[in-house]
Amino acid sequence: MNLDDFSDLIERPDGGIRRDAEERRERLTVPPGALGRLDELGEWLSAAQASVKVRAIEQPKVVLFAGDHGVASLGVSGRAAGTAHELVRAVLDGVSPVAVLARSMDVPVRVVDAGLDCDPELLPAEVVRHRVRRGSGRIDVADALTVEETEAAVRLGIAIADEEADSGTDLVVLGDLSVGGTTPAATLIAALCGTDASVVTGRGGAGIDDLAWMRKCAAIRDALRRARPVLGDQLSLLSAVGGADLAATTGFLLQASVRRMPVILDGVVGAACALVAQRAAFRAPDWWLAGQVSGEPAQAKALDRMALNPLLDHGVHVGEGTGALLALPLVRAAAAFAAELPERPDPGAVDAEGAAEA
Repeated sequence: MNLDDFSDLIERPDGGIRRDAEERRERLTVPPGALGRLDELGEWLSAAQASVKVRAIEQPKVVLFAGDHGVASLGVSGRAAGTAHELVRAVLDGVSPVAVLARSMDVPVRVVDAGLDCDPELLPAEVVRHRVRRGSGRIDVADALTVEETEAAVRLGIAIADEEADSGTDLVVLGDLSVGGTTPAATLIAALCGTDASVVTGRGGAGIDDLAWMRKCAAIRDALRRARPVLGDQLSLLSAVGGADLAATTGFLLQASVRRMPVILDGVVGAACALVAQRAAFRAPDWWLAGQVSGEPAQAKALDRMALNPLLDHGVHVGEGTGALLALPLVRAAAAFAAELPERPDPGAVDAEGAAEA
């Protein structure tokens, strides 16, 4: 497998259609600029759908890749190592923030176990049947995955993207359910952006104290030493300092772009995977939106590198795709405005009609 092959498979959204959509926007009764970024979103949707008149977002879905990370055993997370299955159970039981929000919006949620560290019997077979391995390695001292496991995880993400596209999903809200996941995410971003560990180390979705932050910073620093020698190969990079859920998310993002399926990114884990995917296929980010600012410094670094401007900044850092799902109503509103706002009458047509009546 060579992720660089995706560069030839991914095309940009239709530029000609976008120009036509921009011209149509100029003719609407609401003045250009009056709707702010919703104008830009509507034009982006036109290009993504290859249709000047935007279609409503009718079948969105939340897709969450789940996994545990060995580095969490160092006390770098606000949650105990190996407990990501509890996050999954909360989503399945409908009591997590993303589950509550998705239910209120009537948006289905799909959870994919890429690398949870728990007995499979604790979760439904539909969730755990995709698992690549049980937990990912401690990236400060060992590889997260073998090369074979990395390829399997990327292929898992590709397969999930194909399943969603084939089932009619017209937009994906992408998130993660992980314990320790922000540490490999920050490592990937620091490696790809050429920055120091202290620049990218945040406090994670669950929040950590100063001592835990120092441990996390040290773990990222050590992992960076292992990442830098393999920067030229995305698969080797994911193998060294990624994880099963991150590799699967990267594969998903690449194949979603191939299938012309728009994606709303959530937090730092999604941003890290997107940055790896961009390294493989530079046109891929044209199919993604940044849903929100998570407060993680590494996310800001990655989004800036990809020129993705977040839609929301409400201080939501709970993860799970919650912040990205909060952005979905904005995208739907942009689609409705672009499709349903009337155009101004053509002055020439009005003059001709008046002359005919005379």
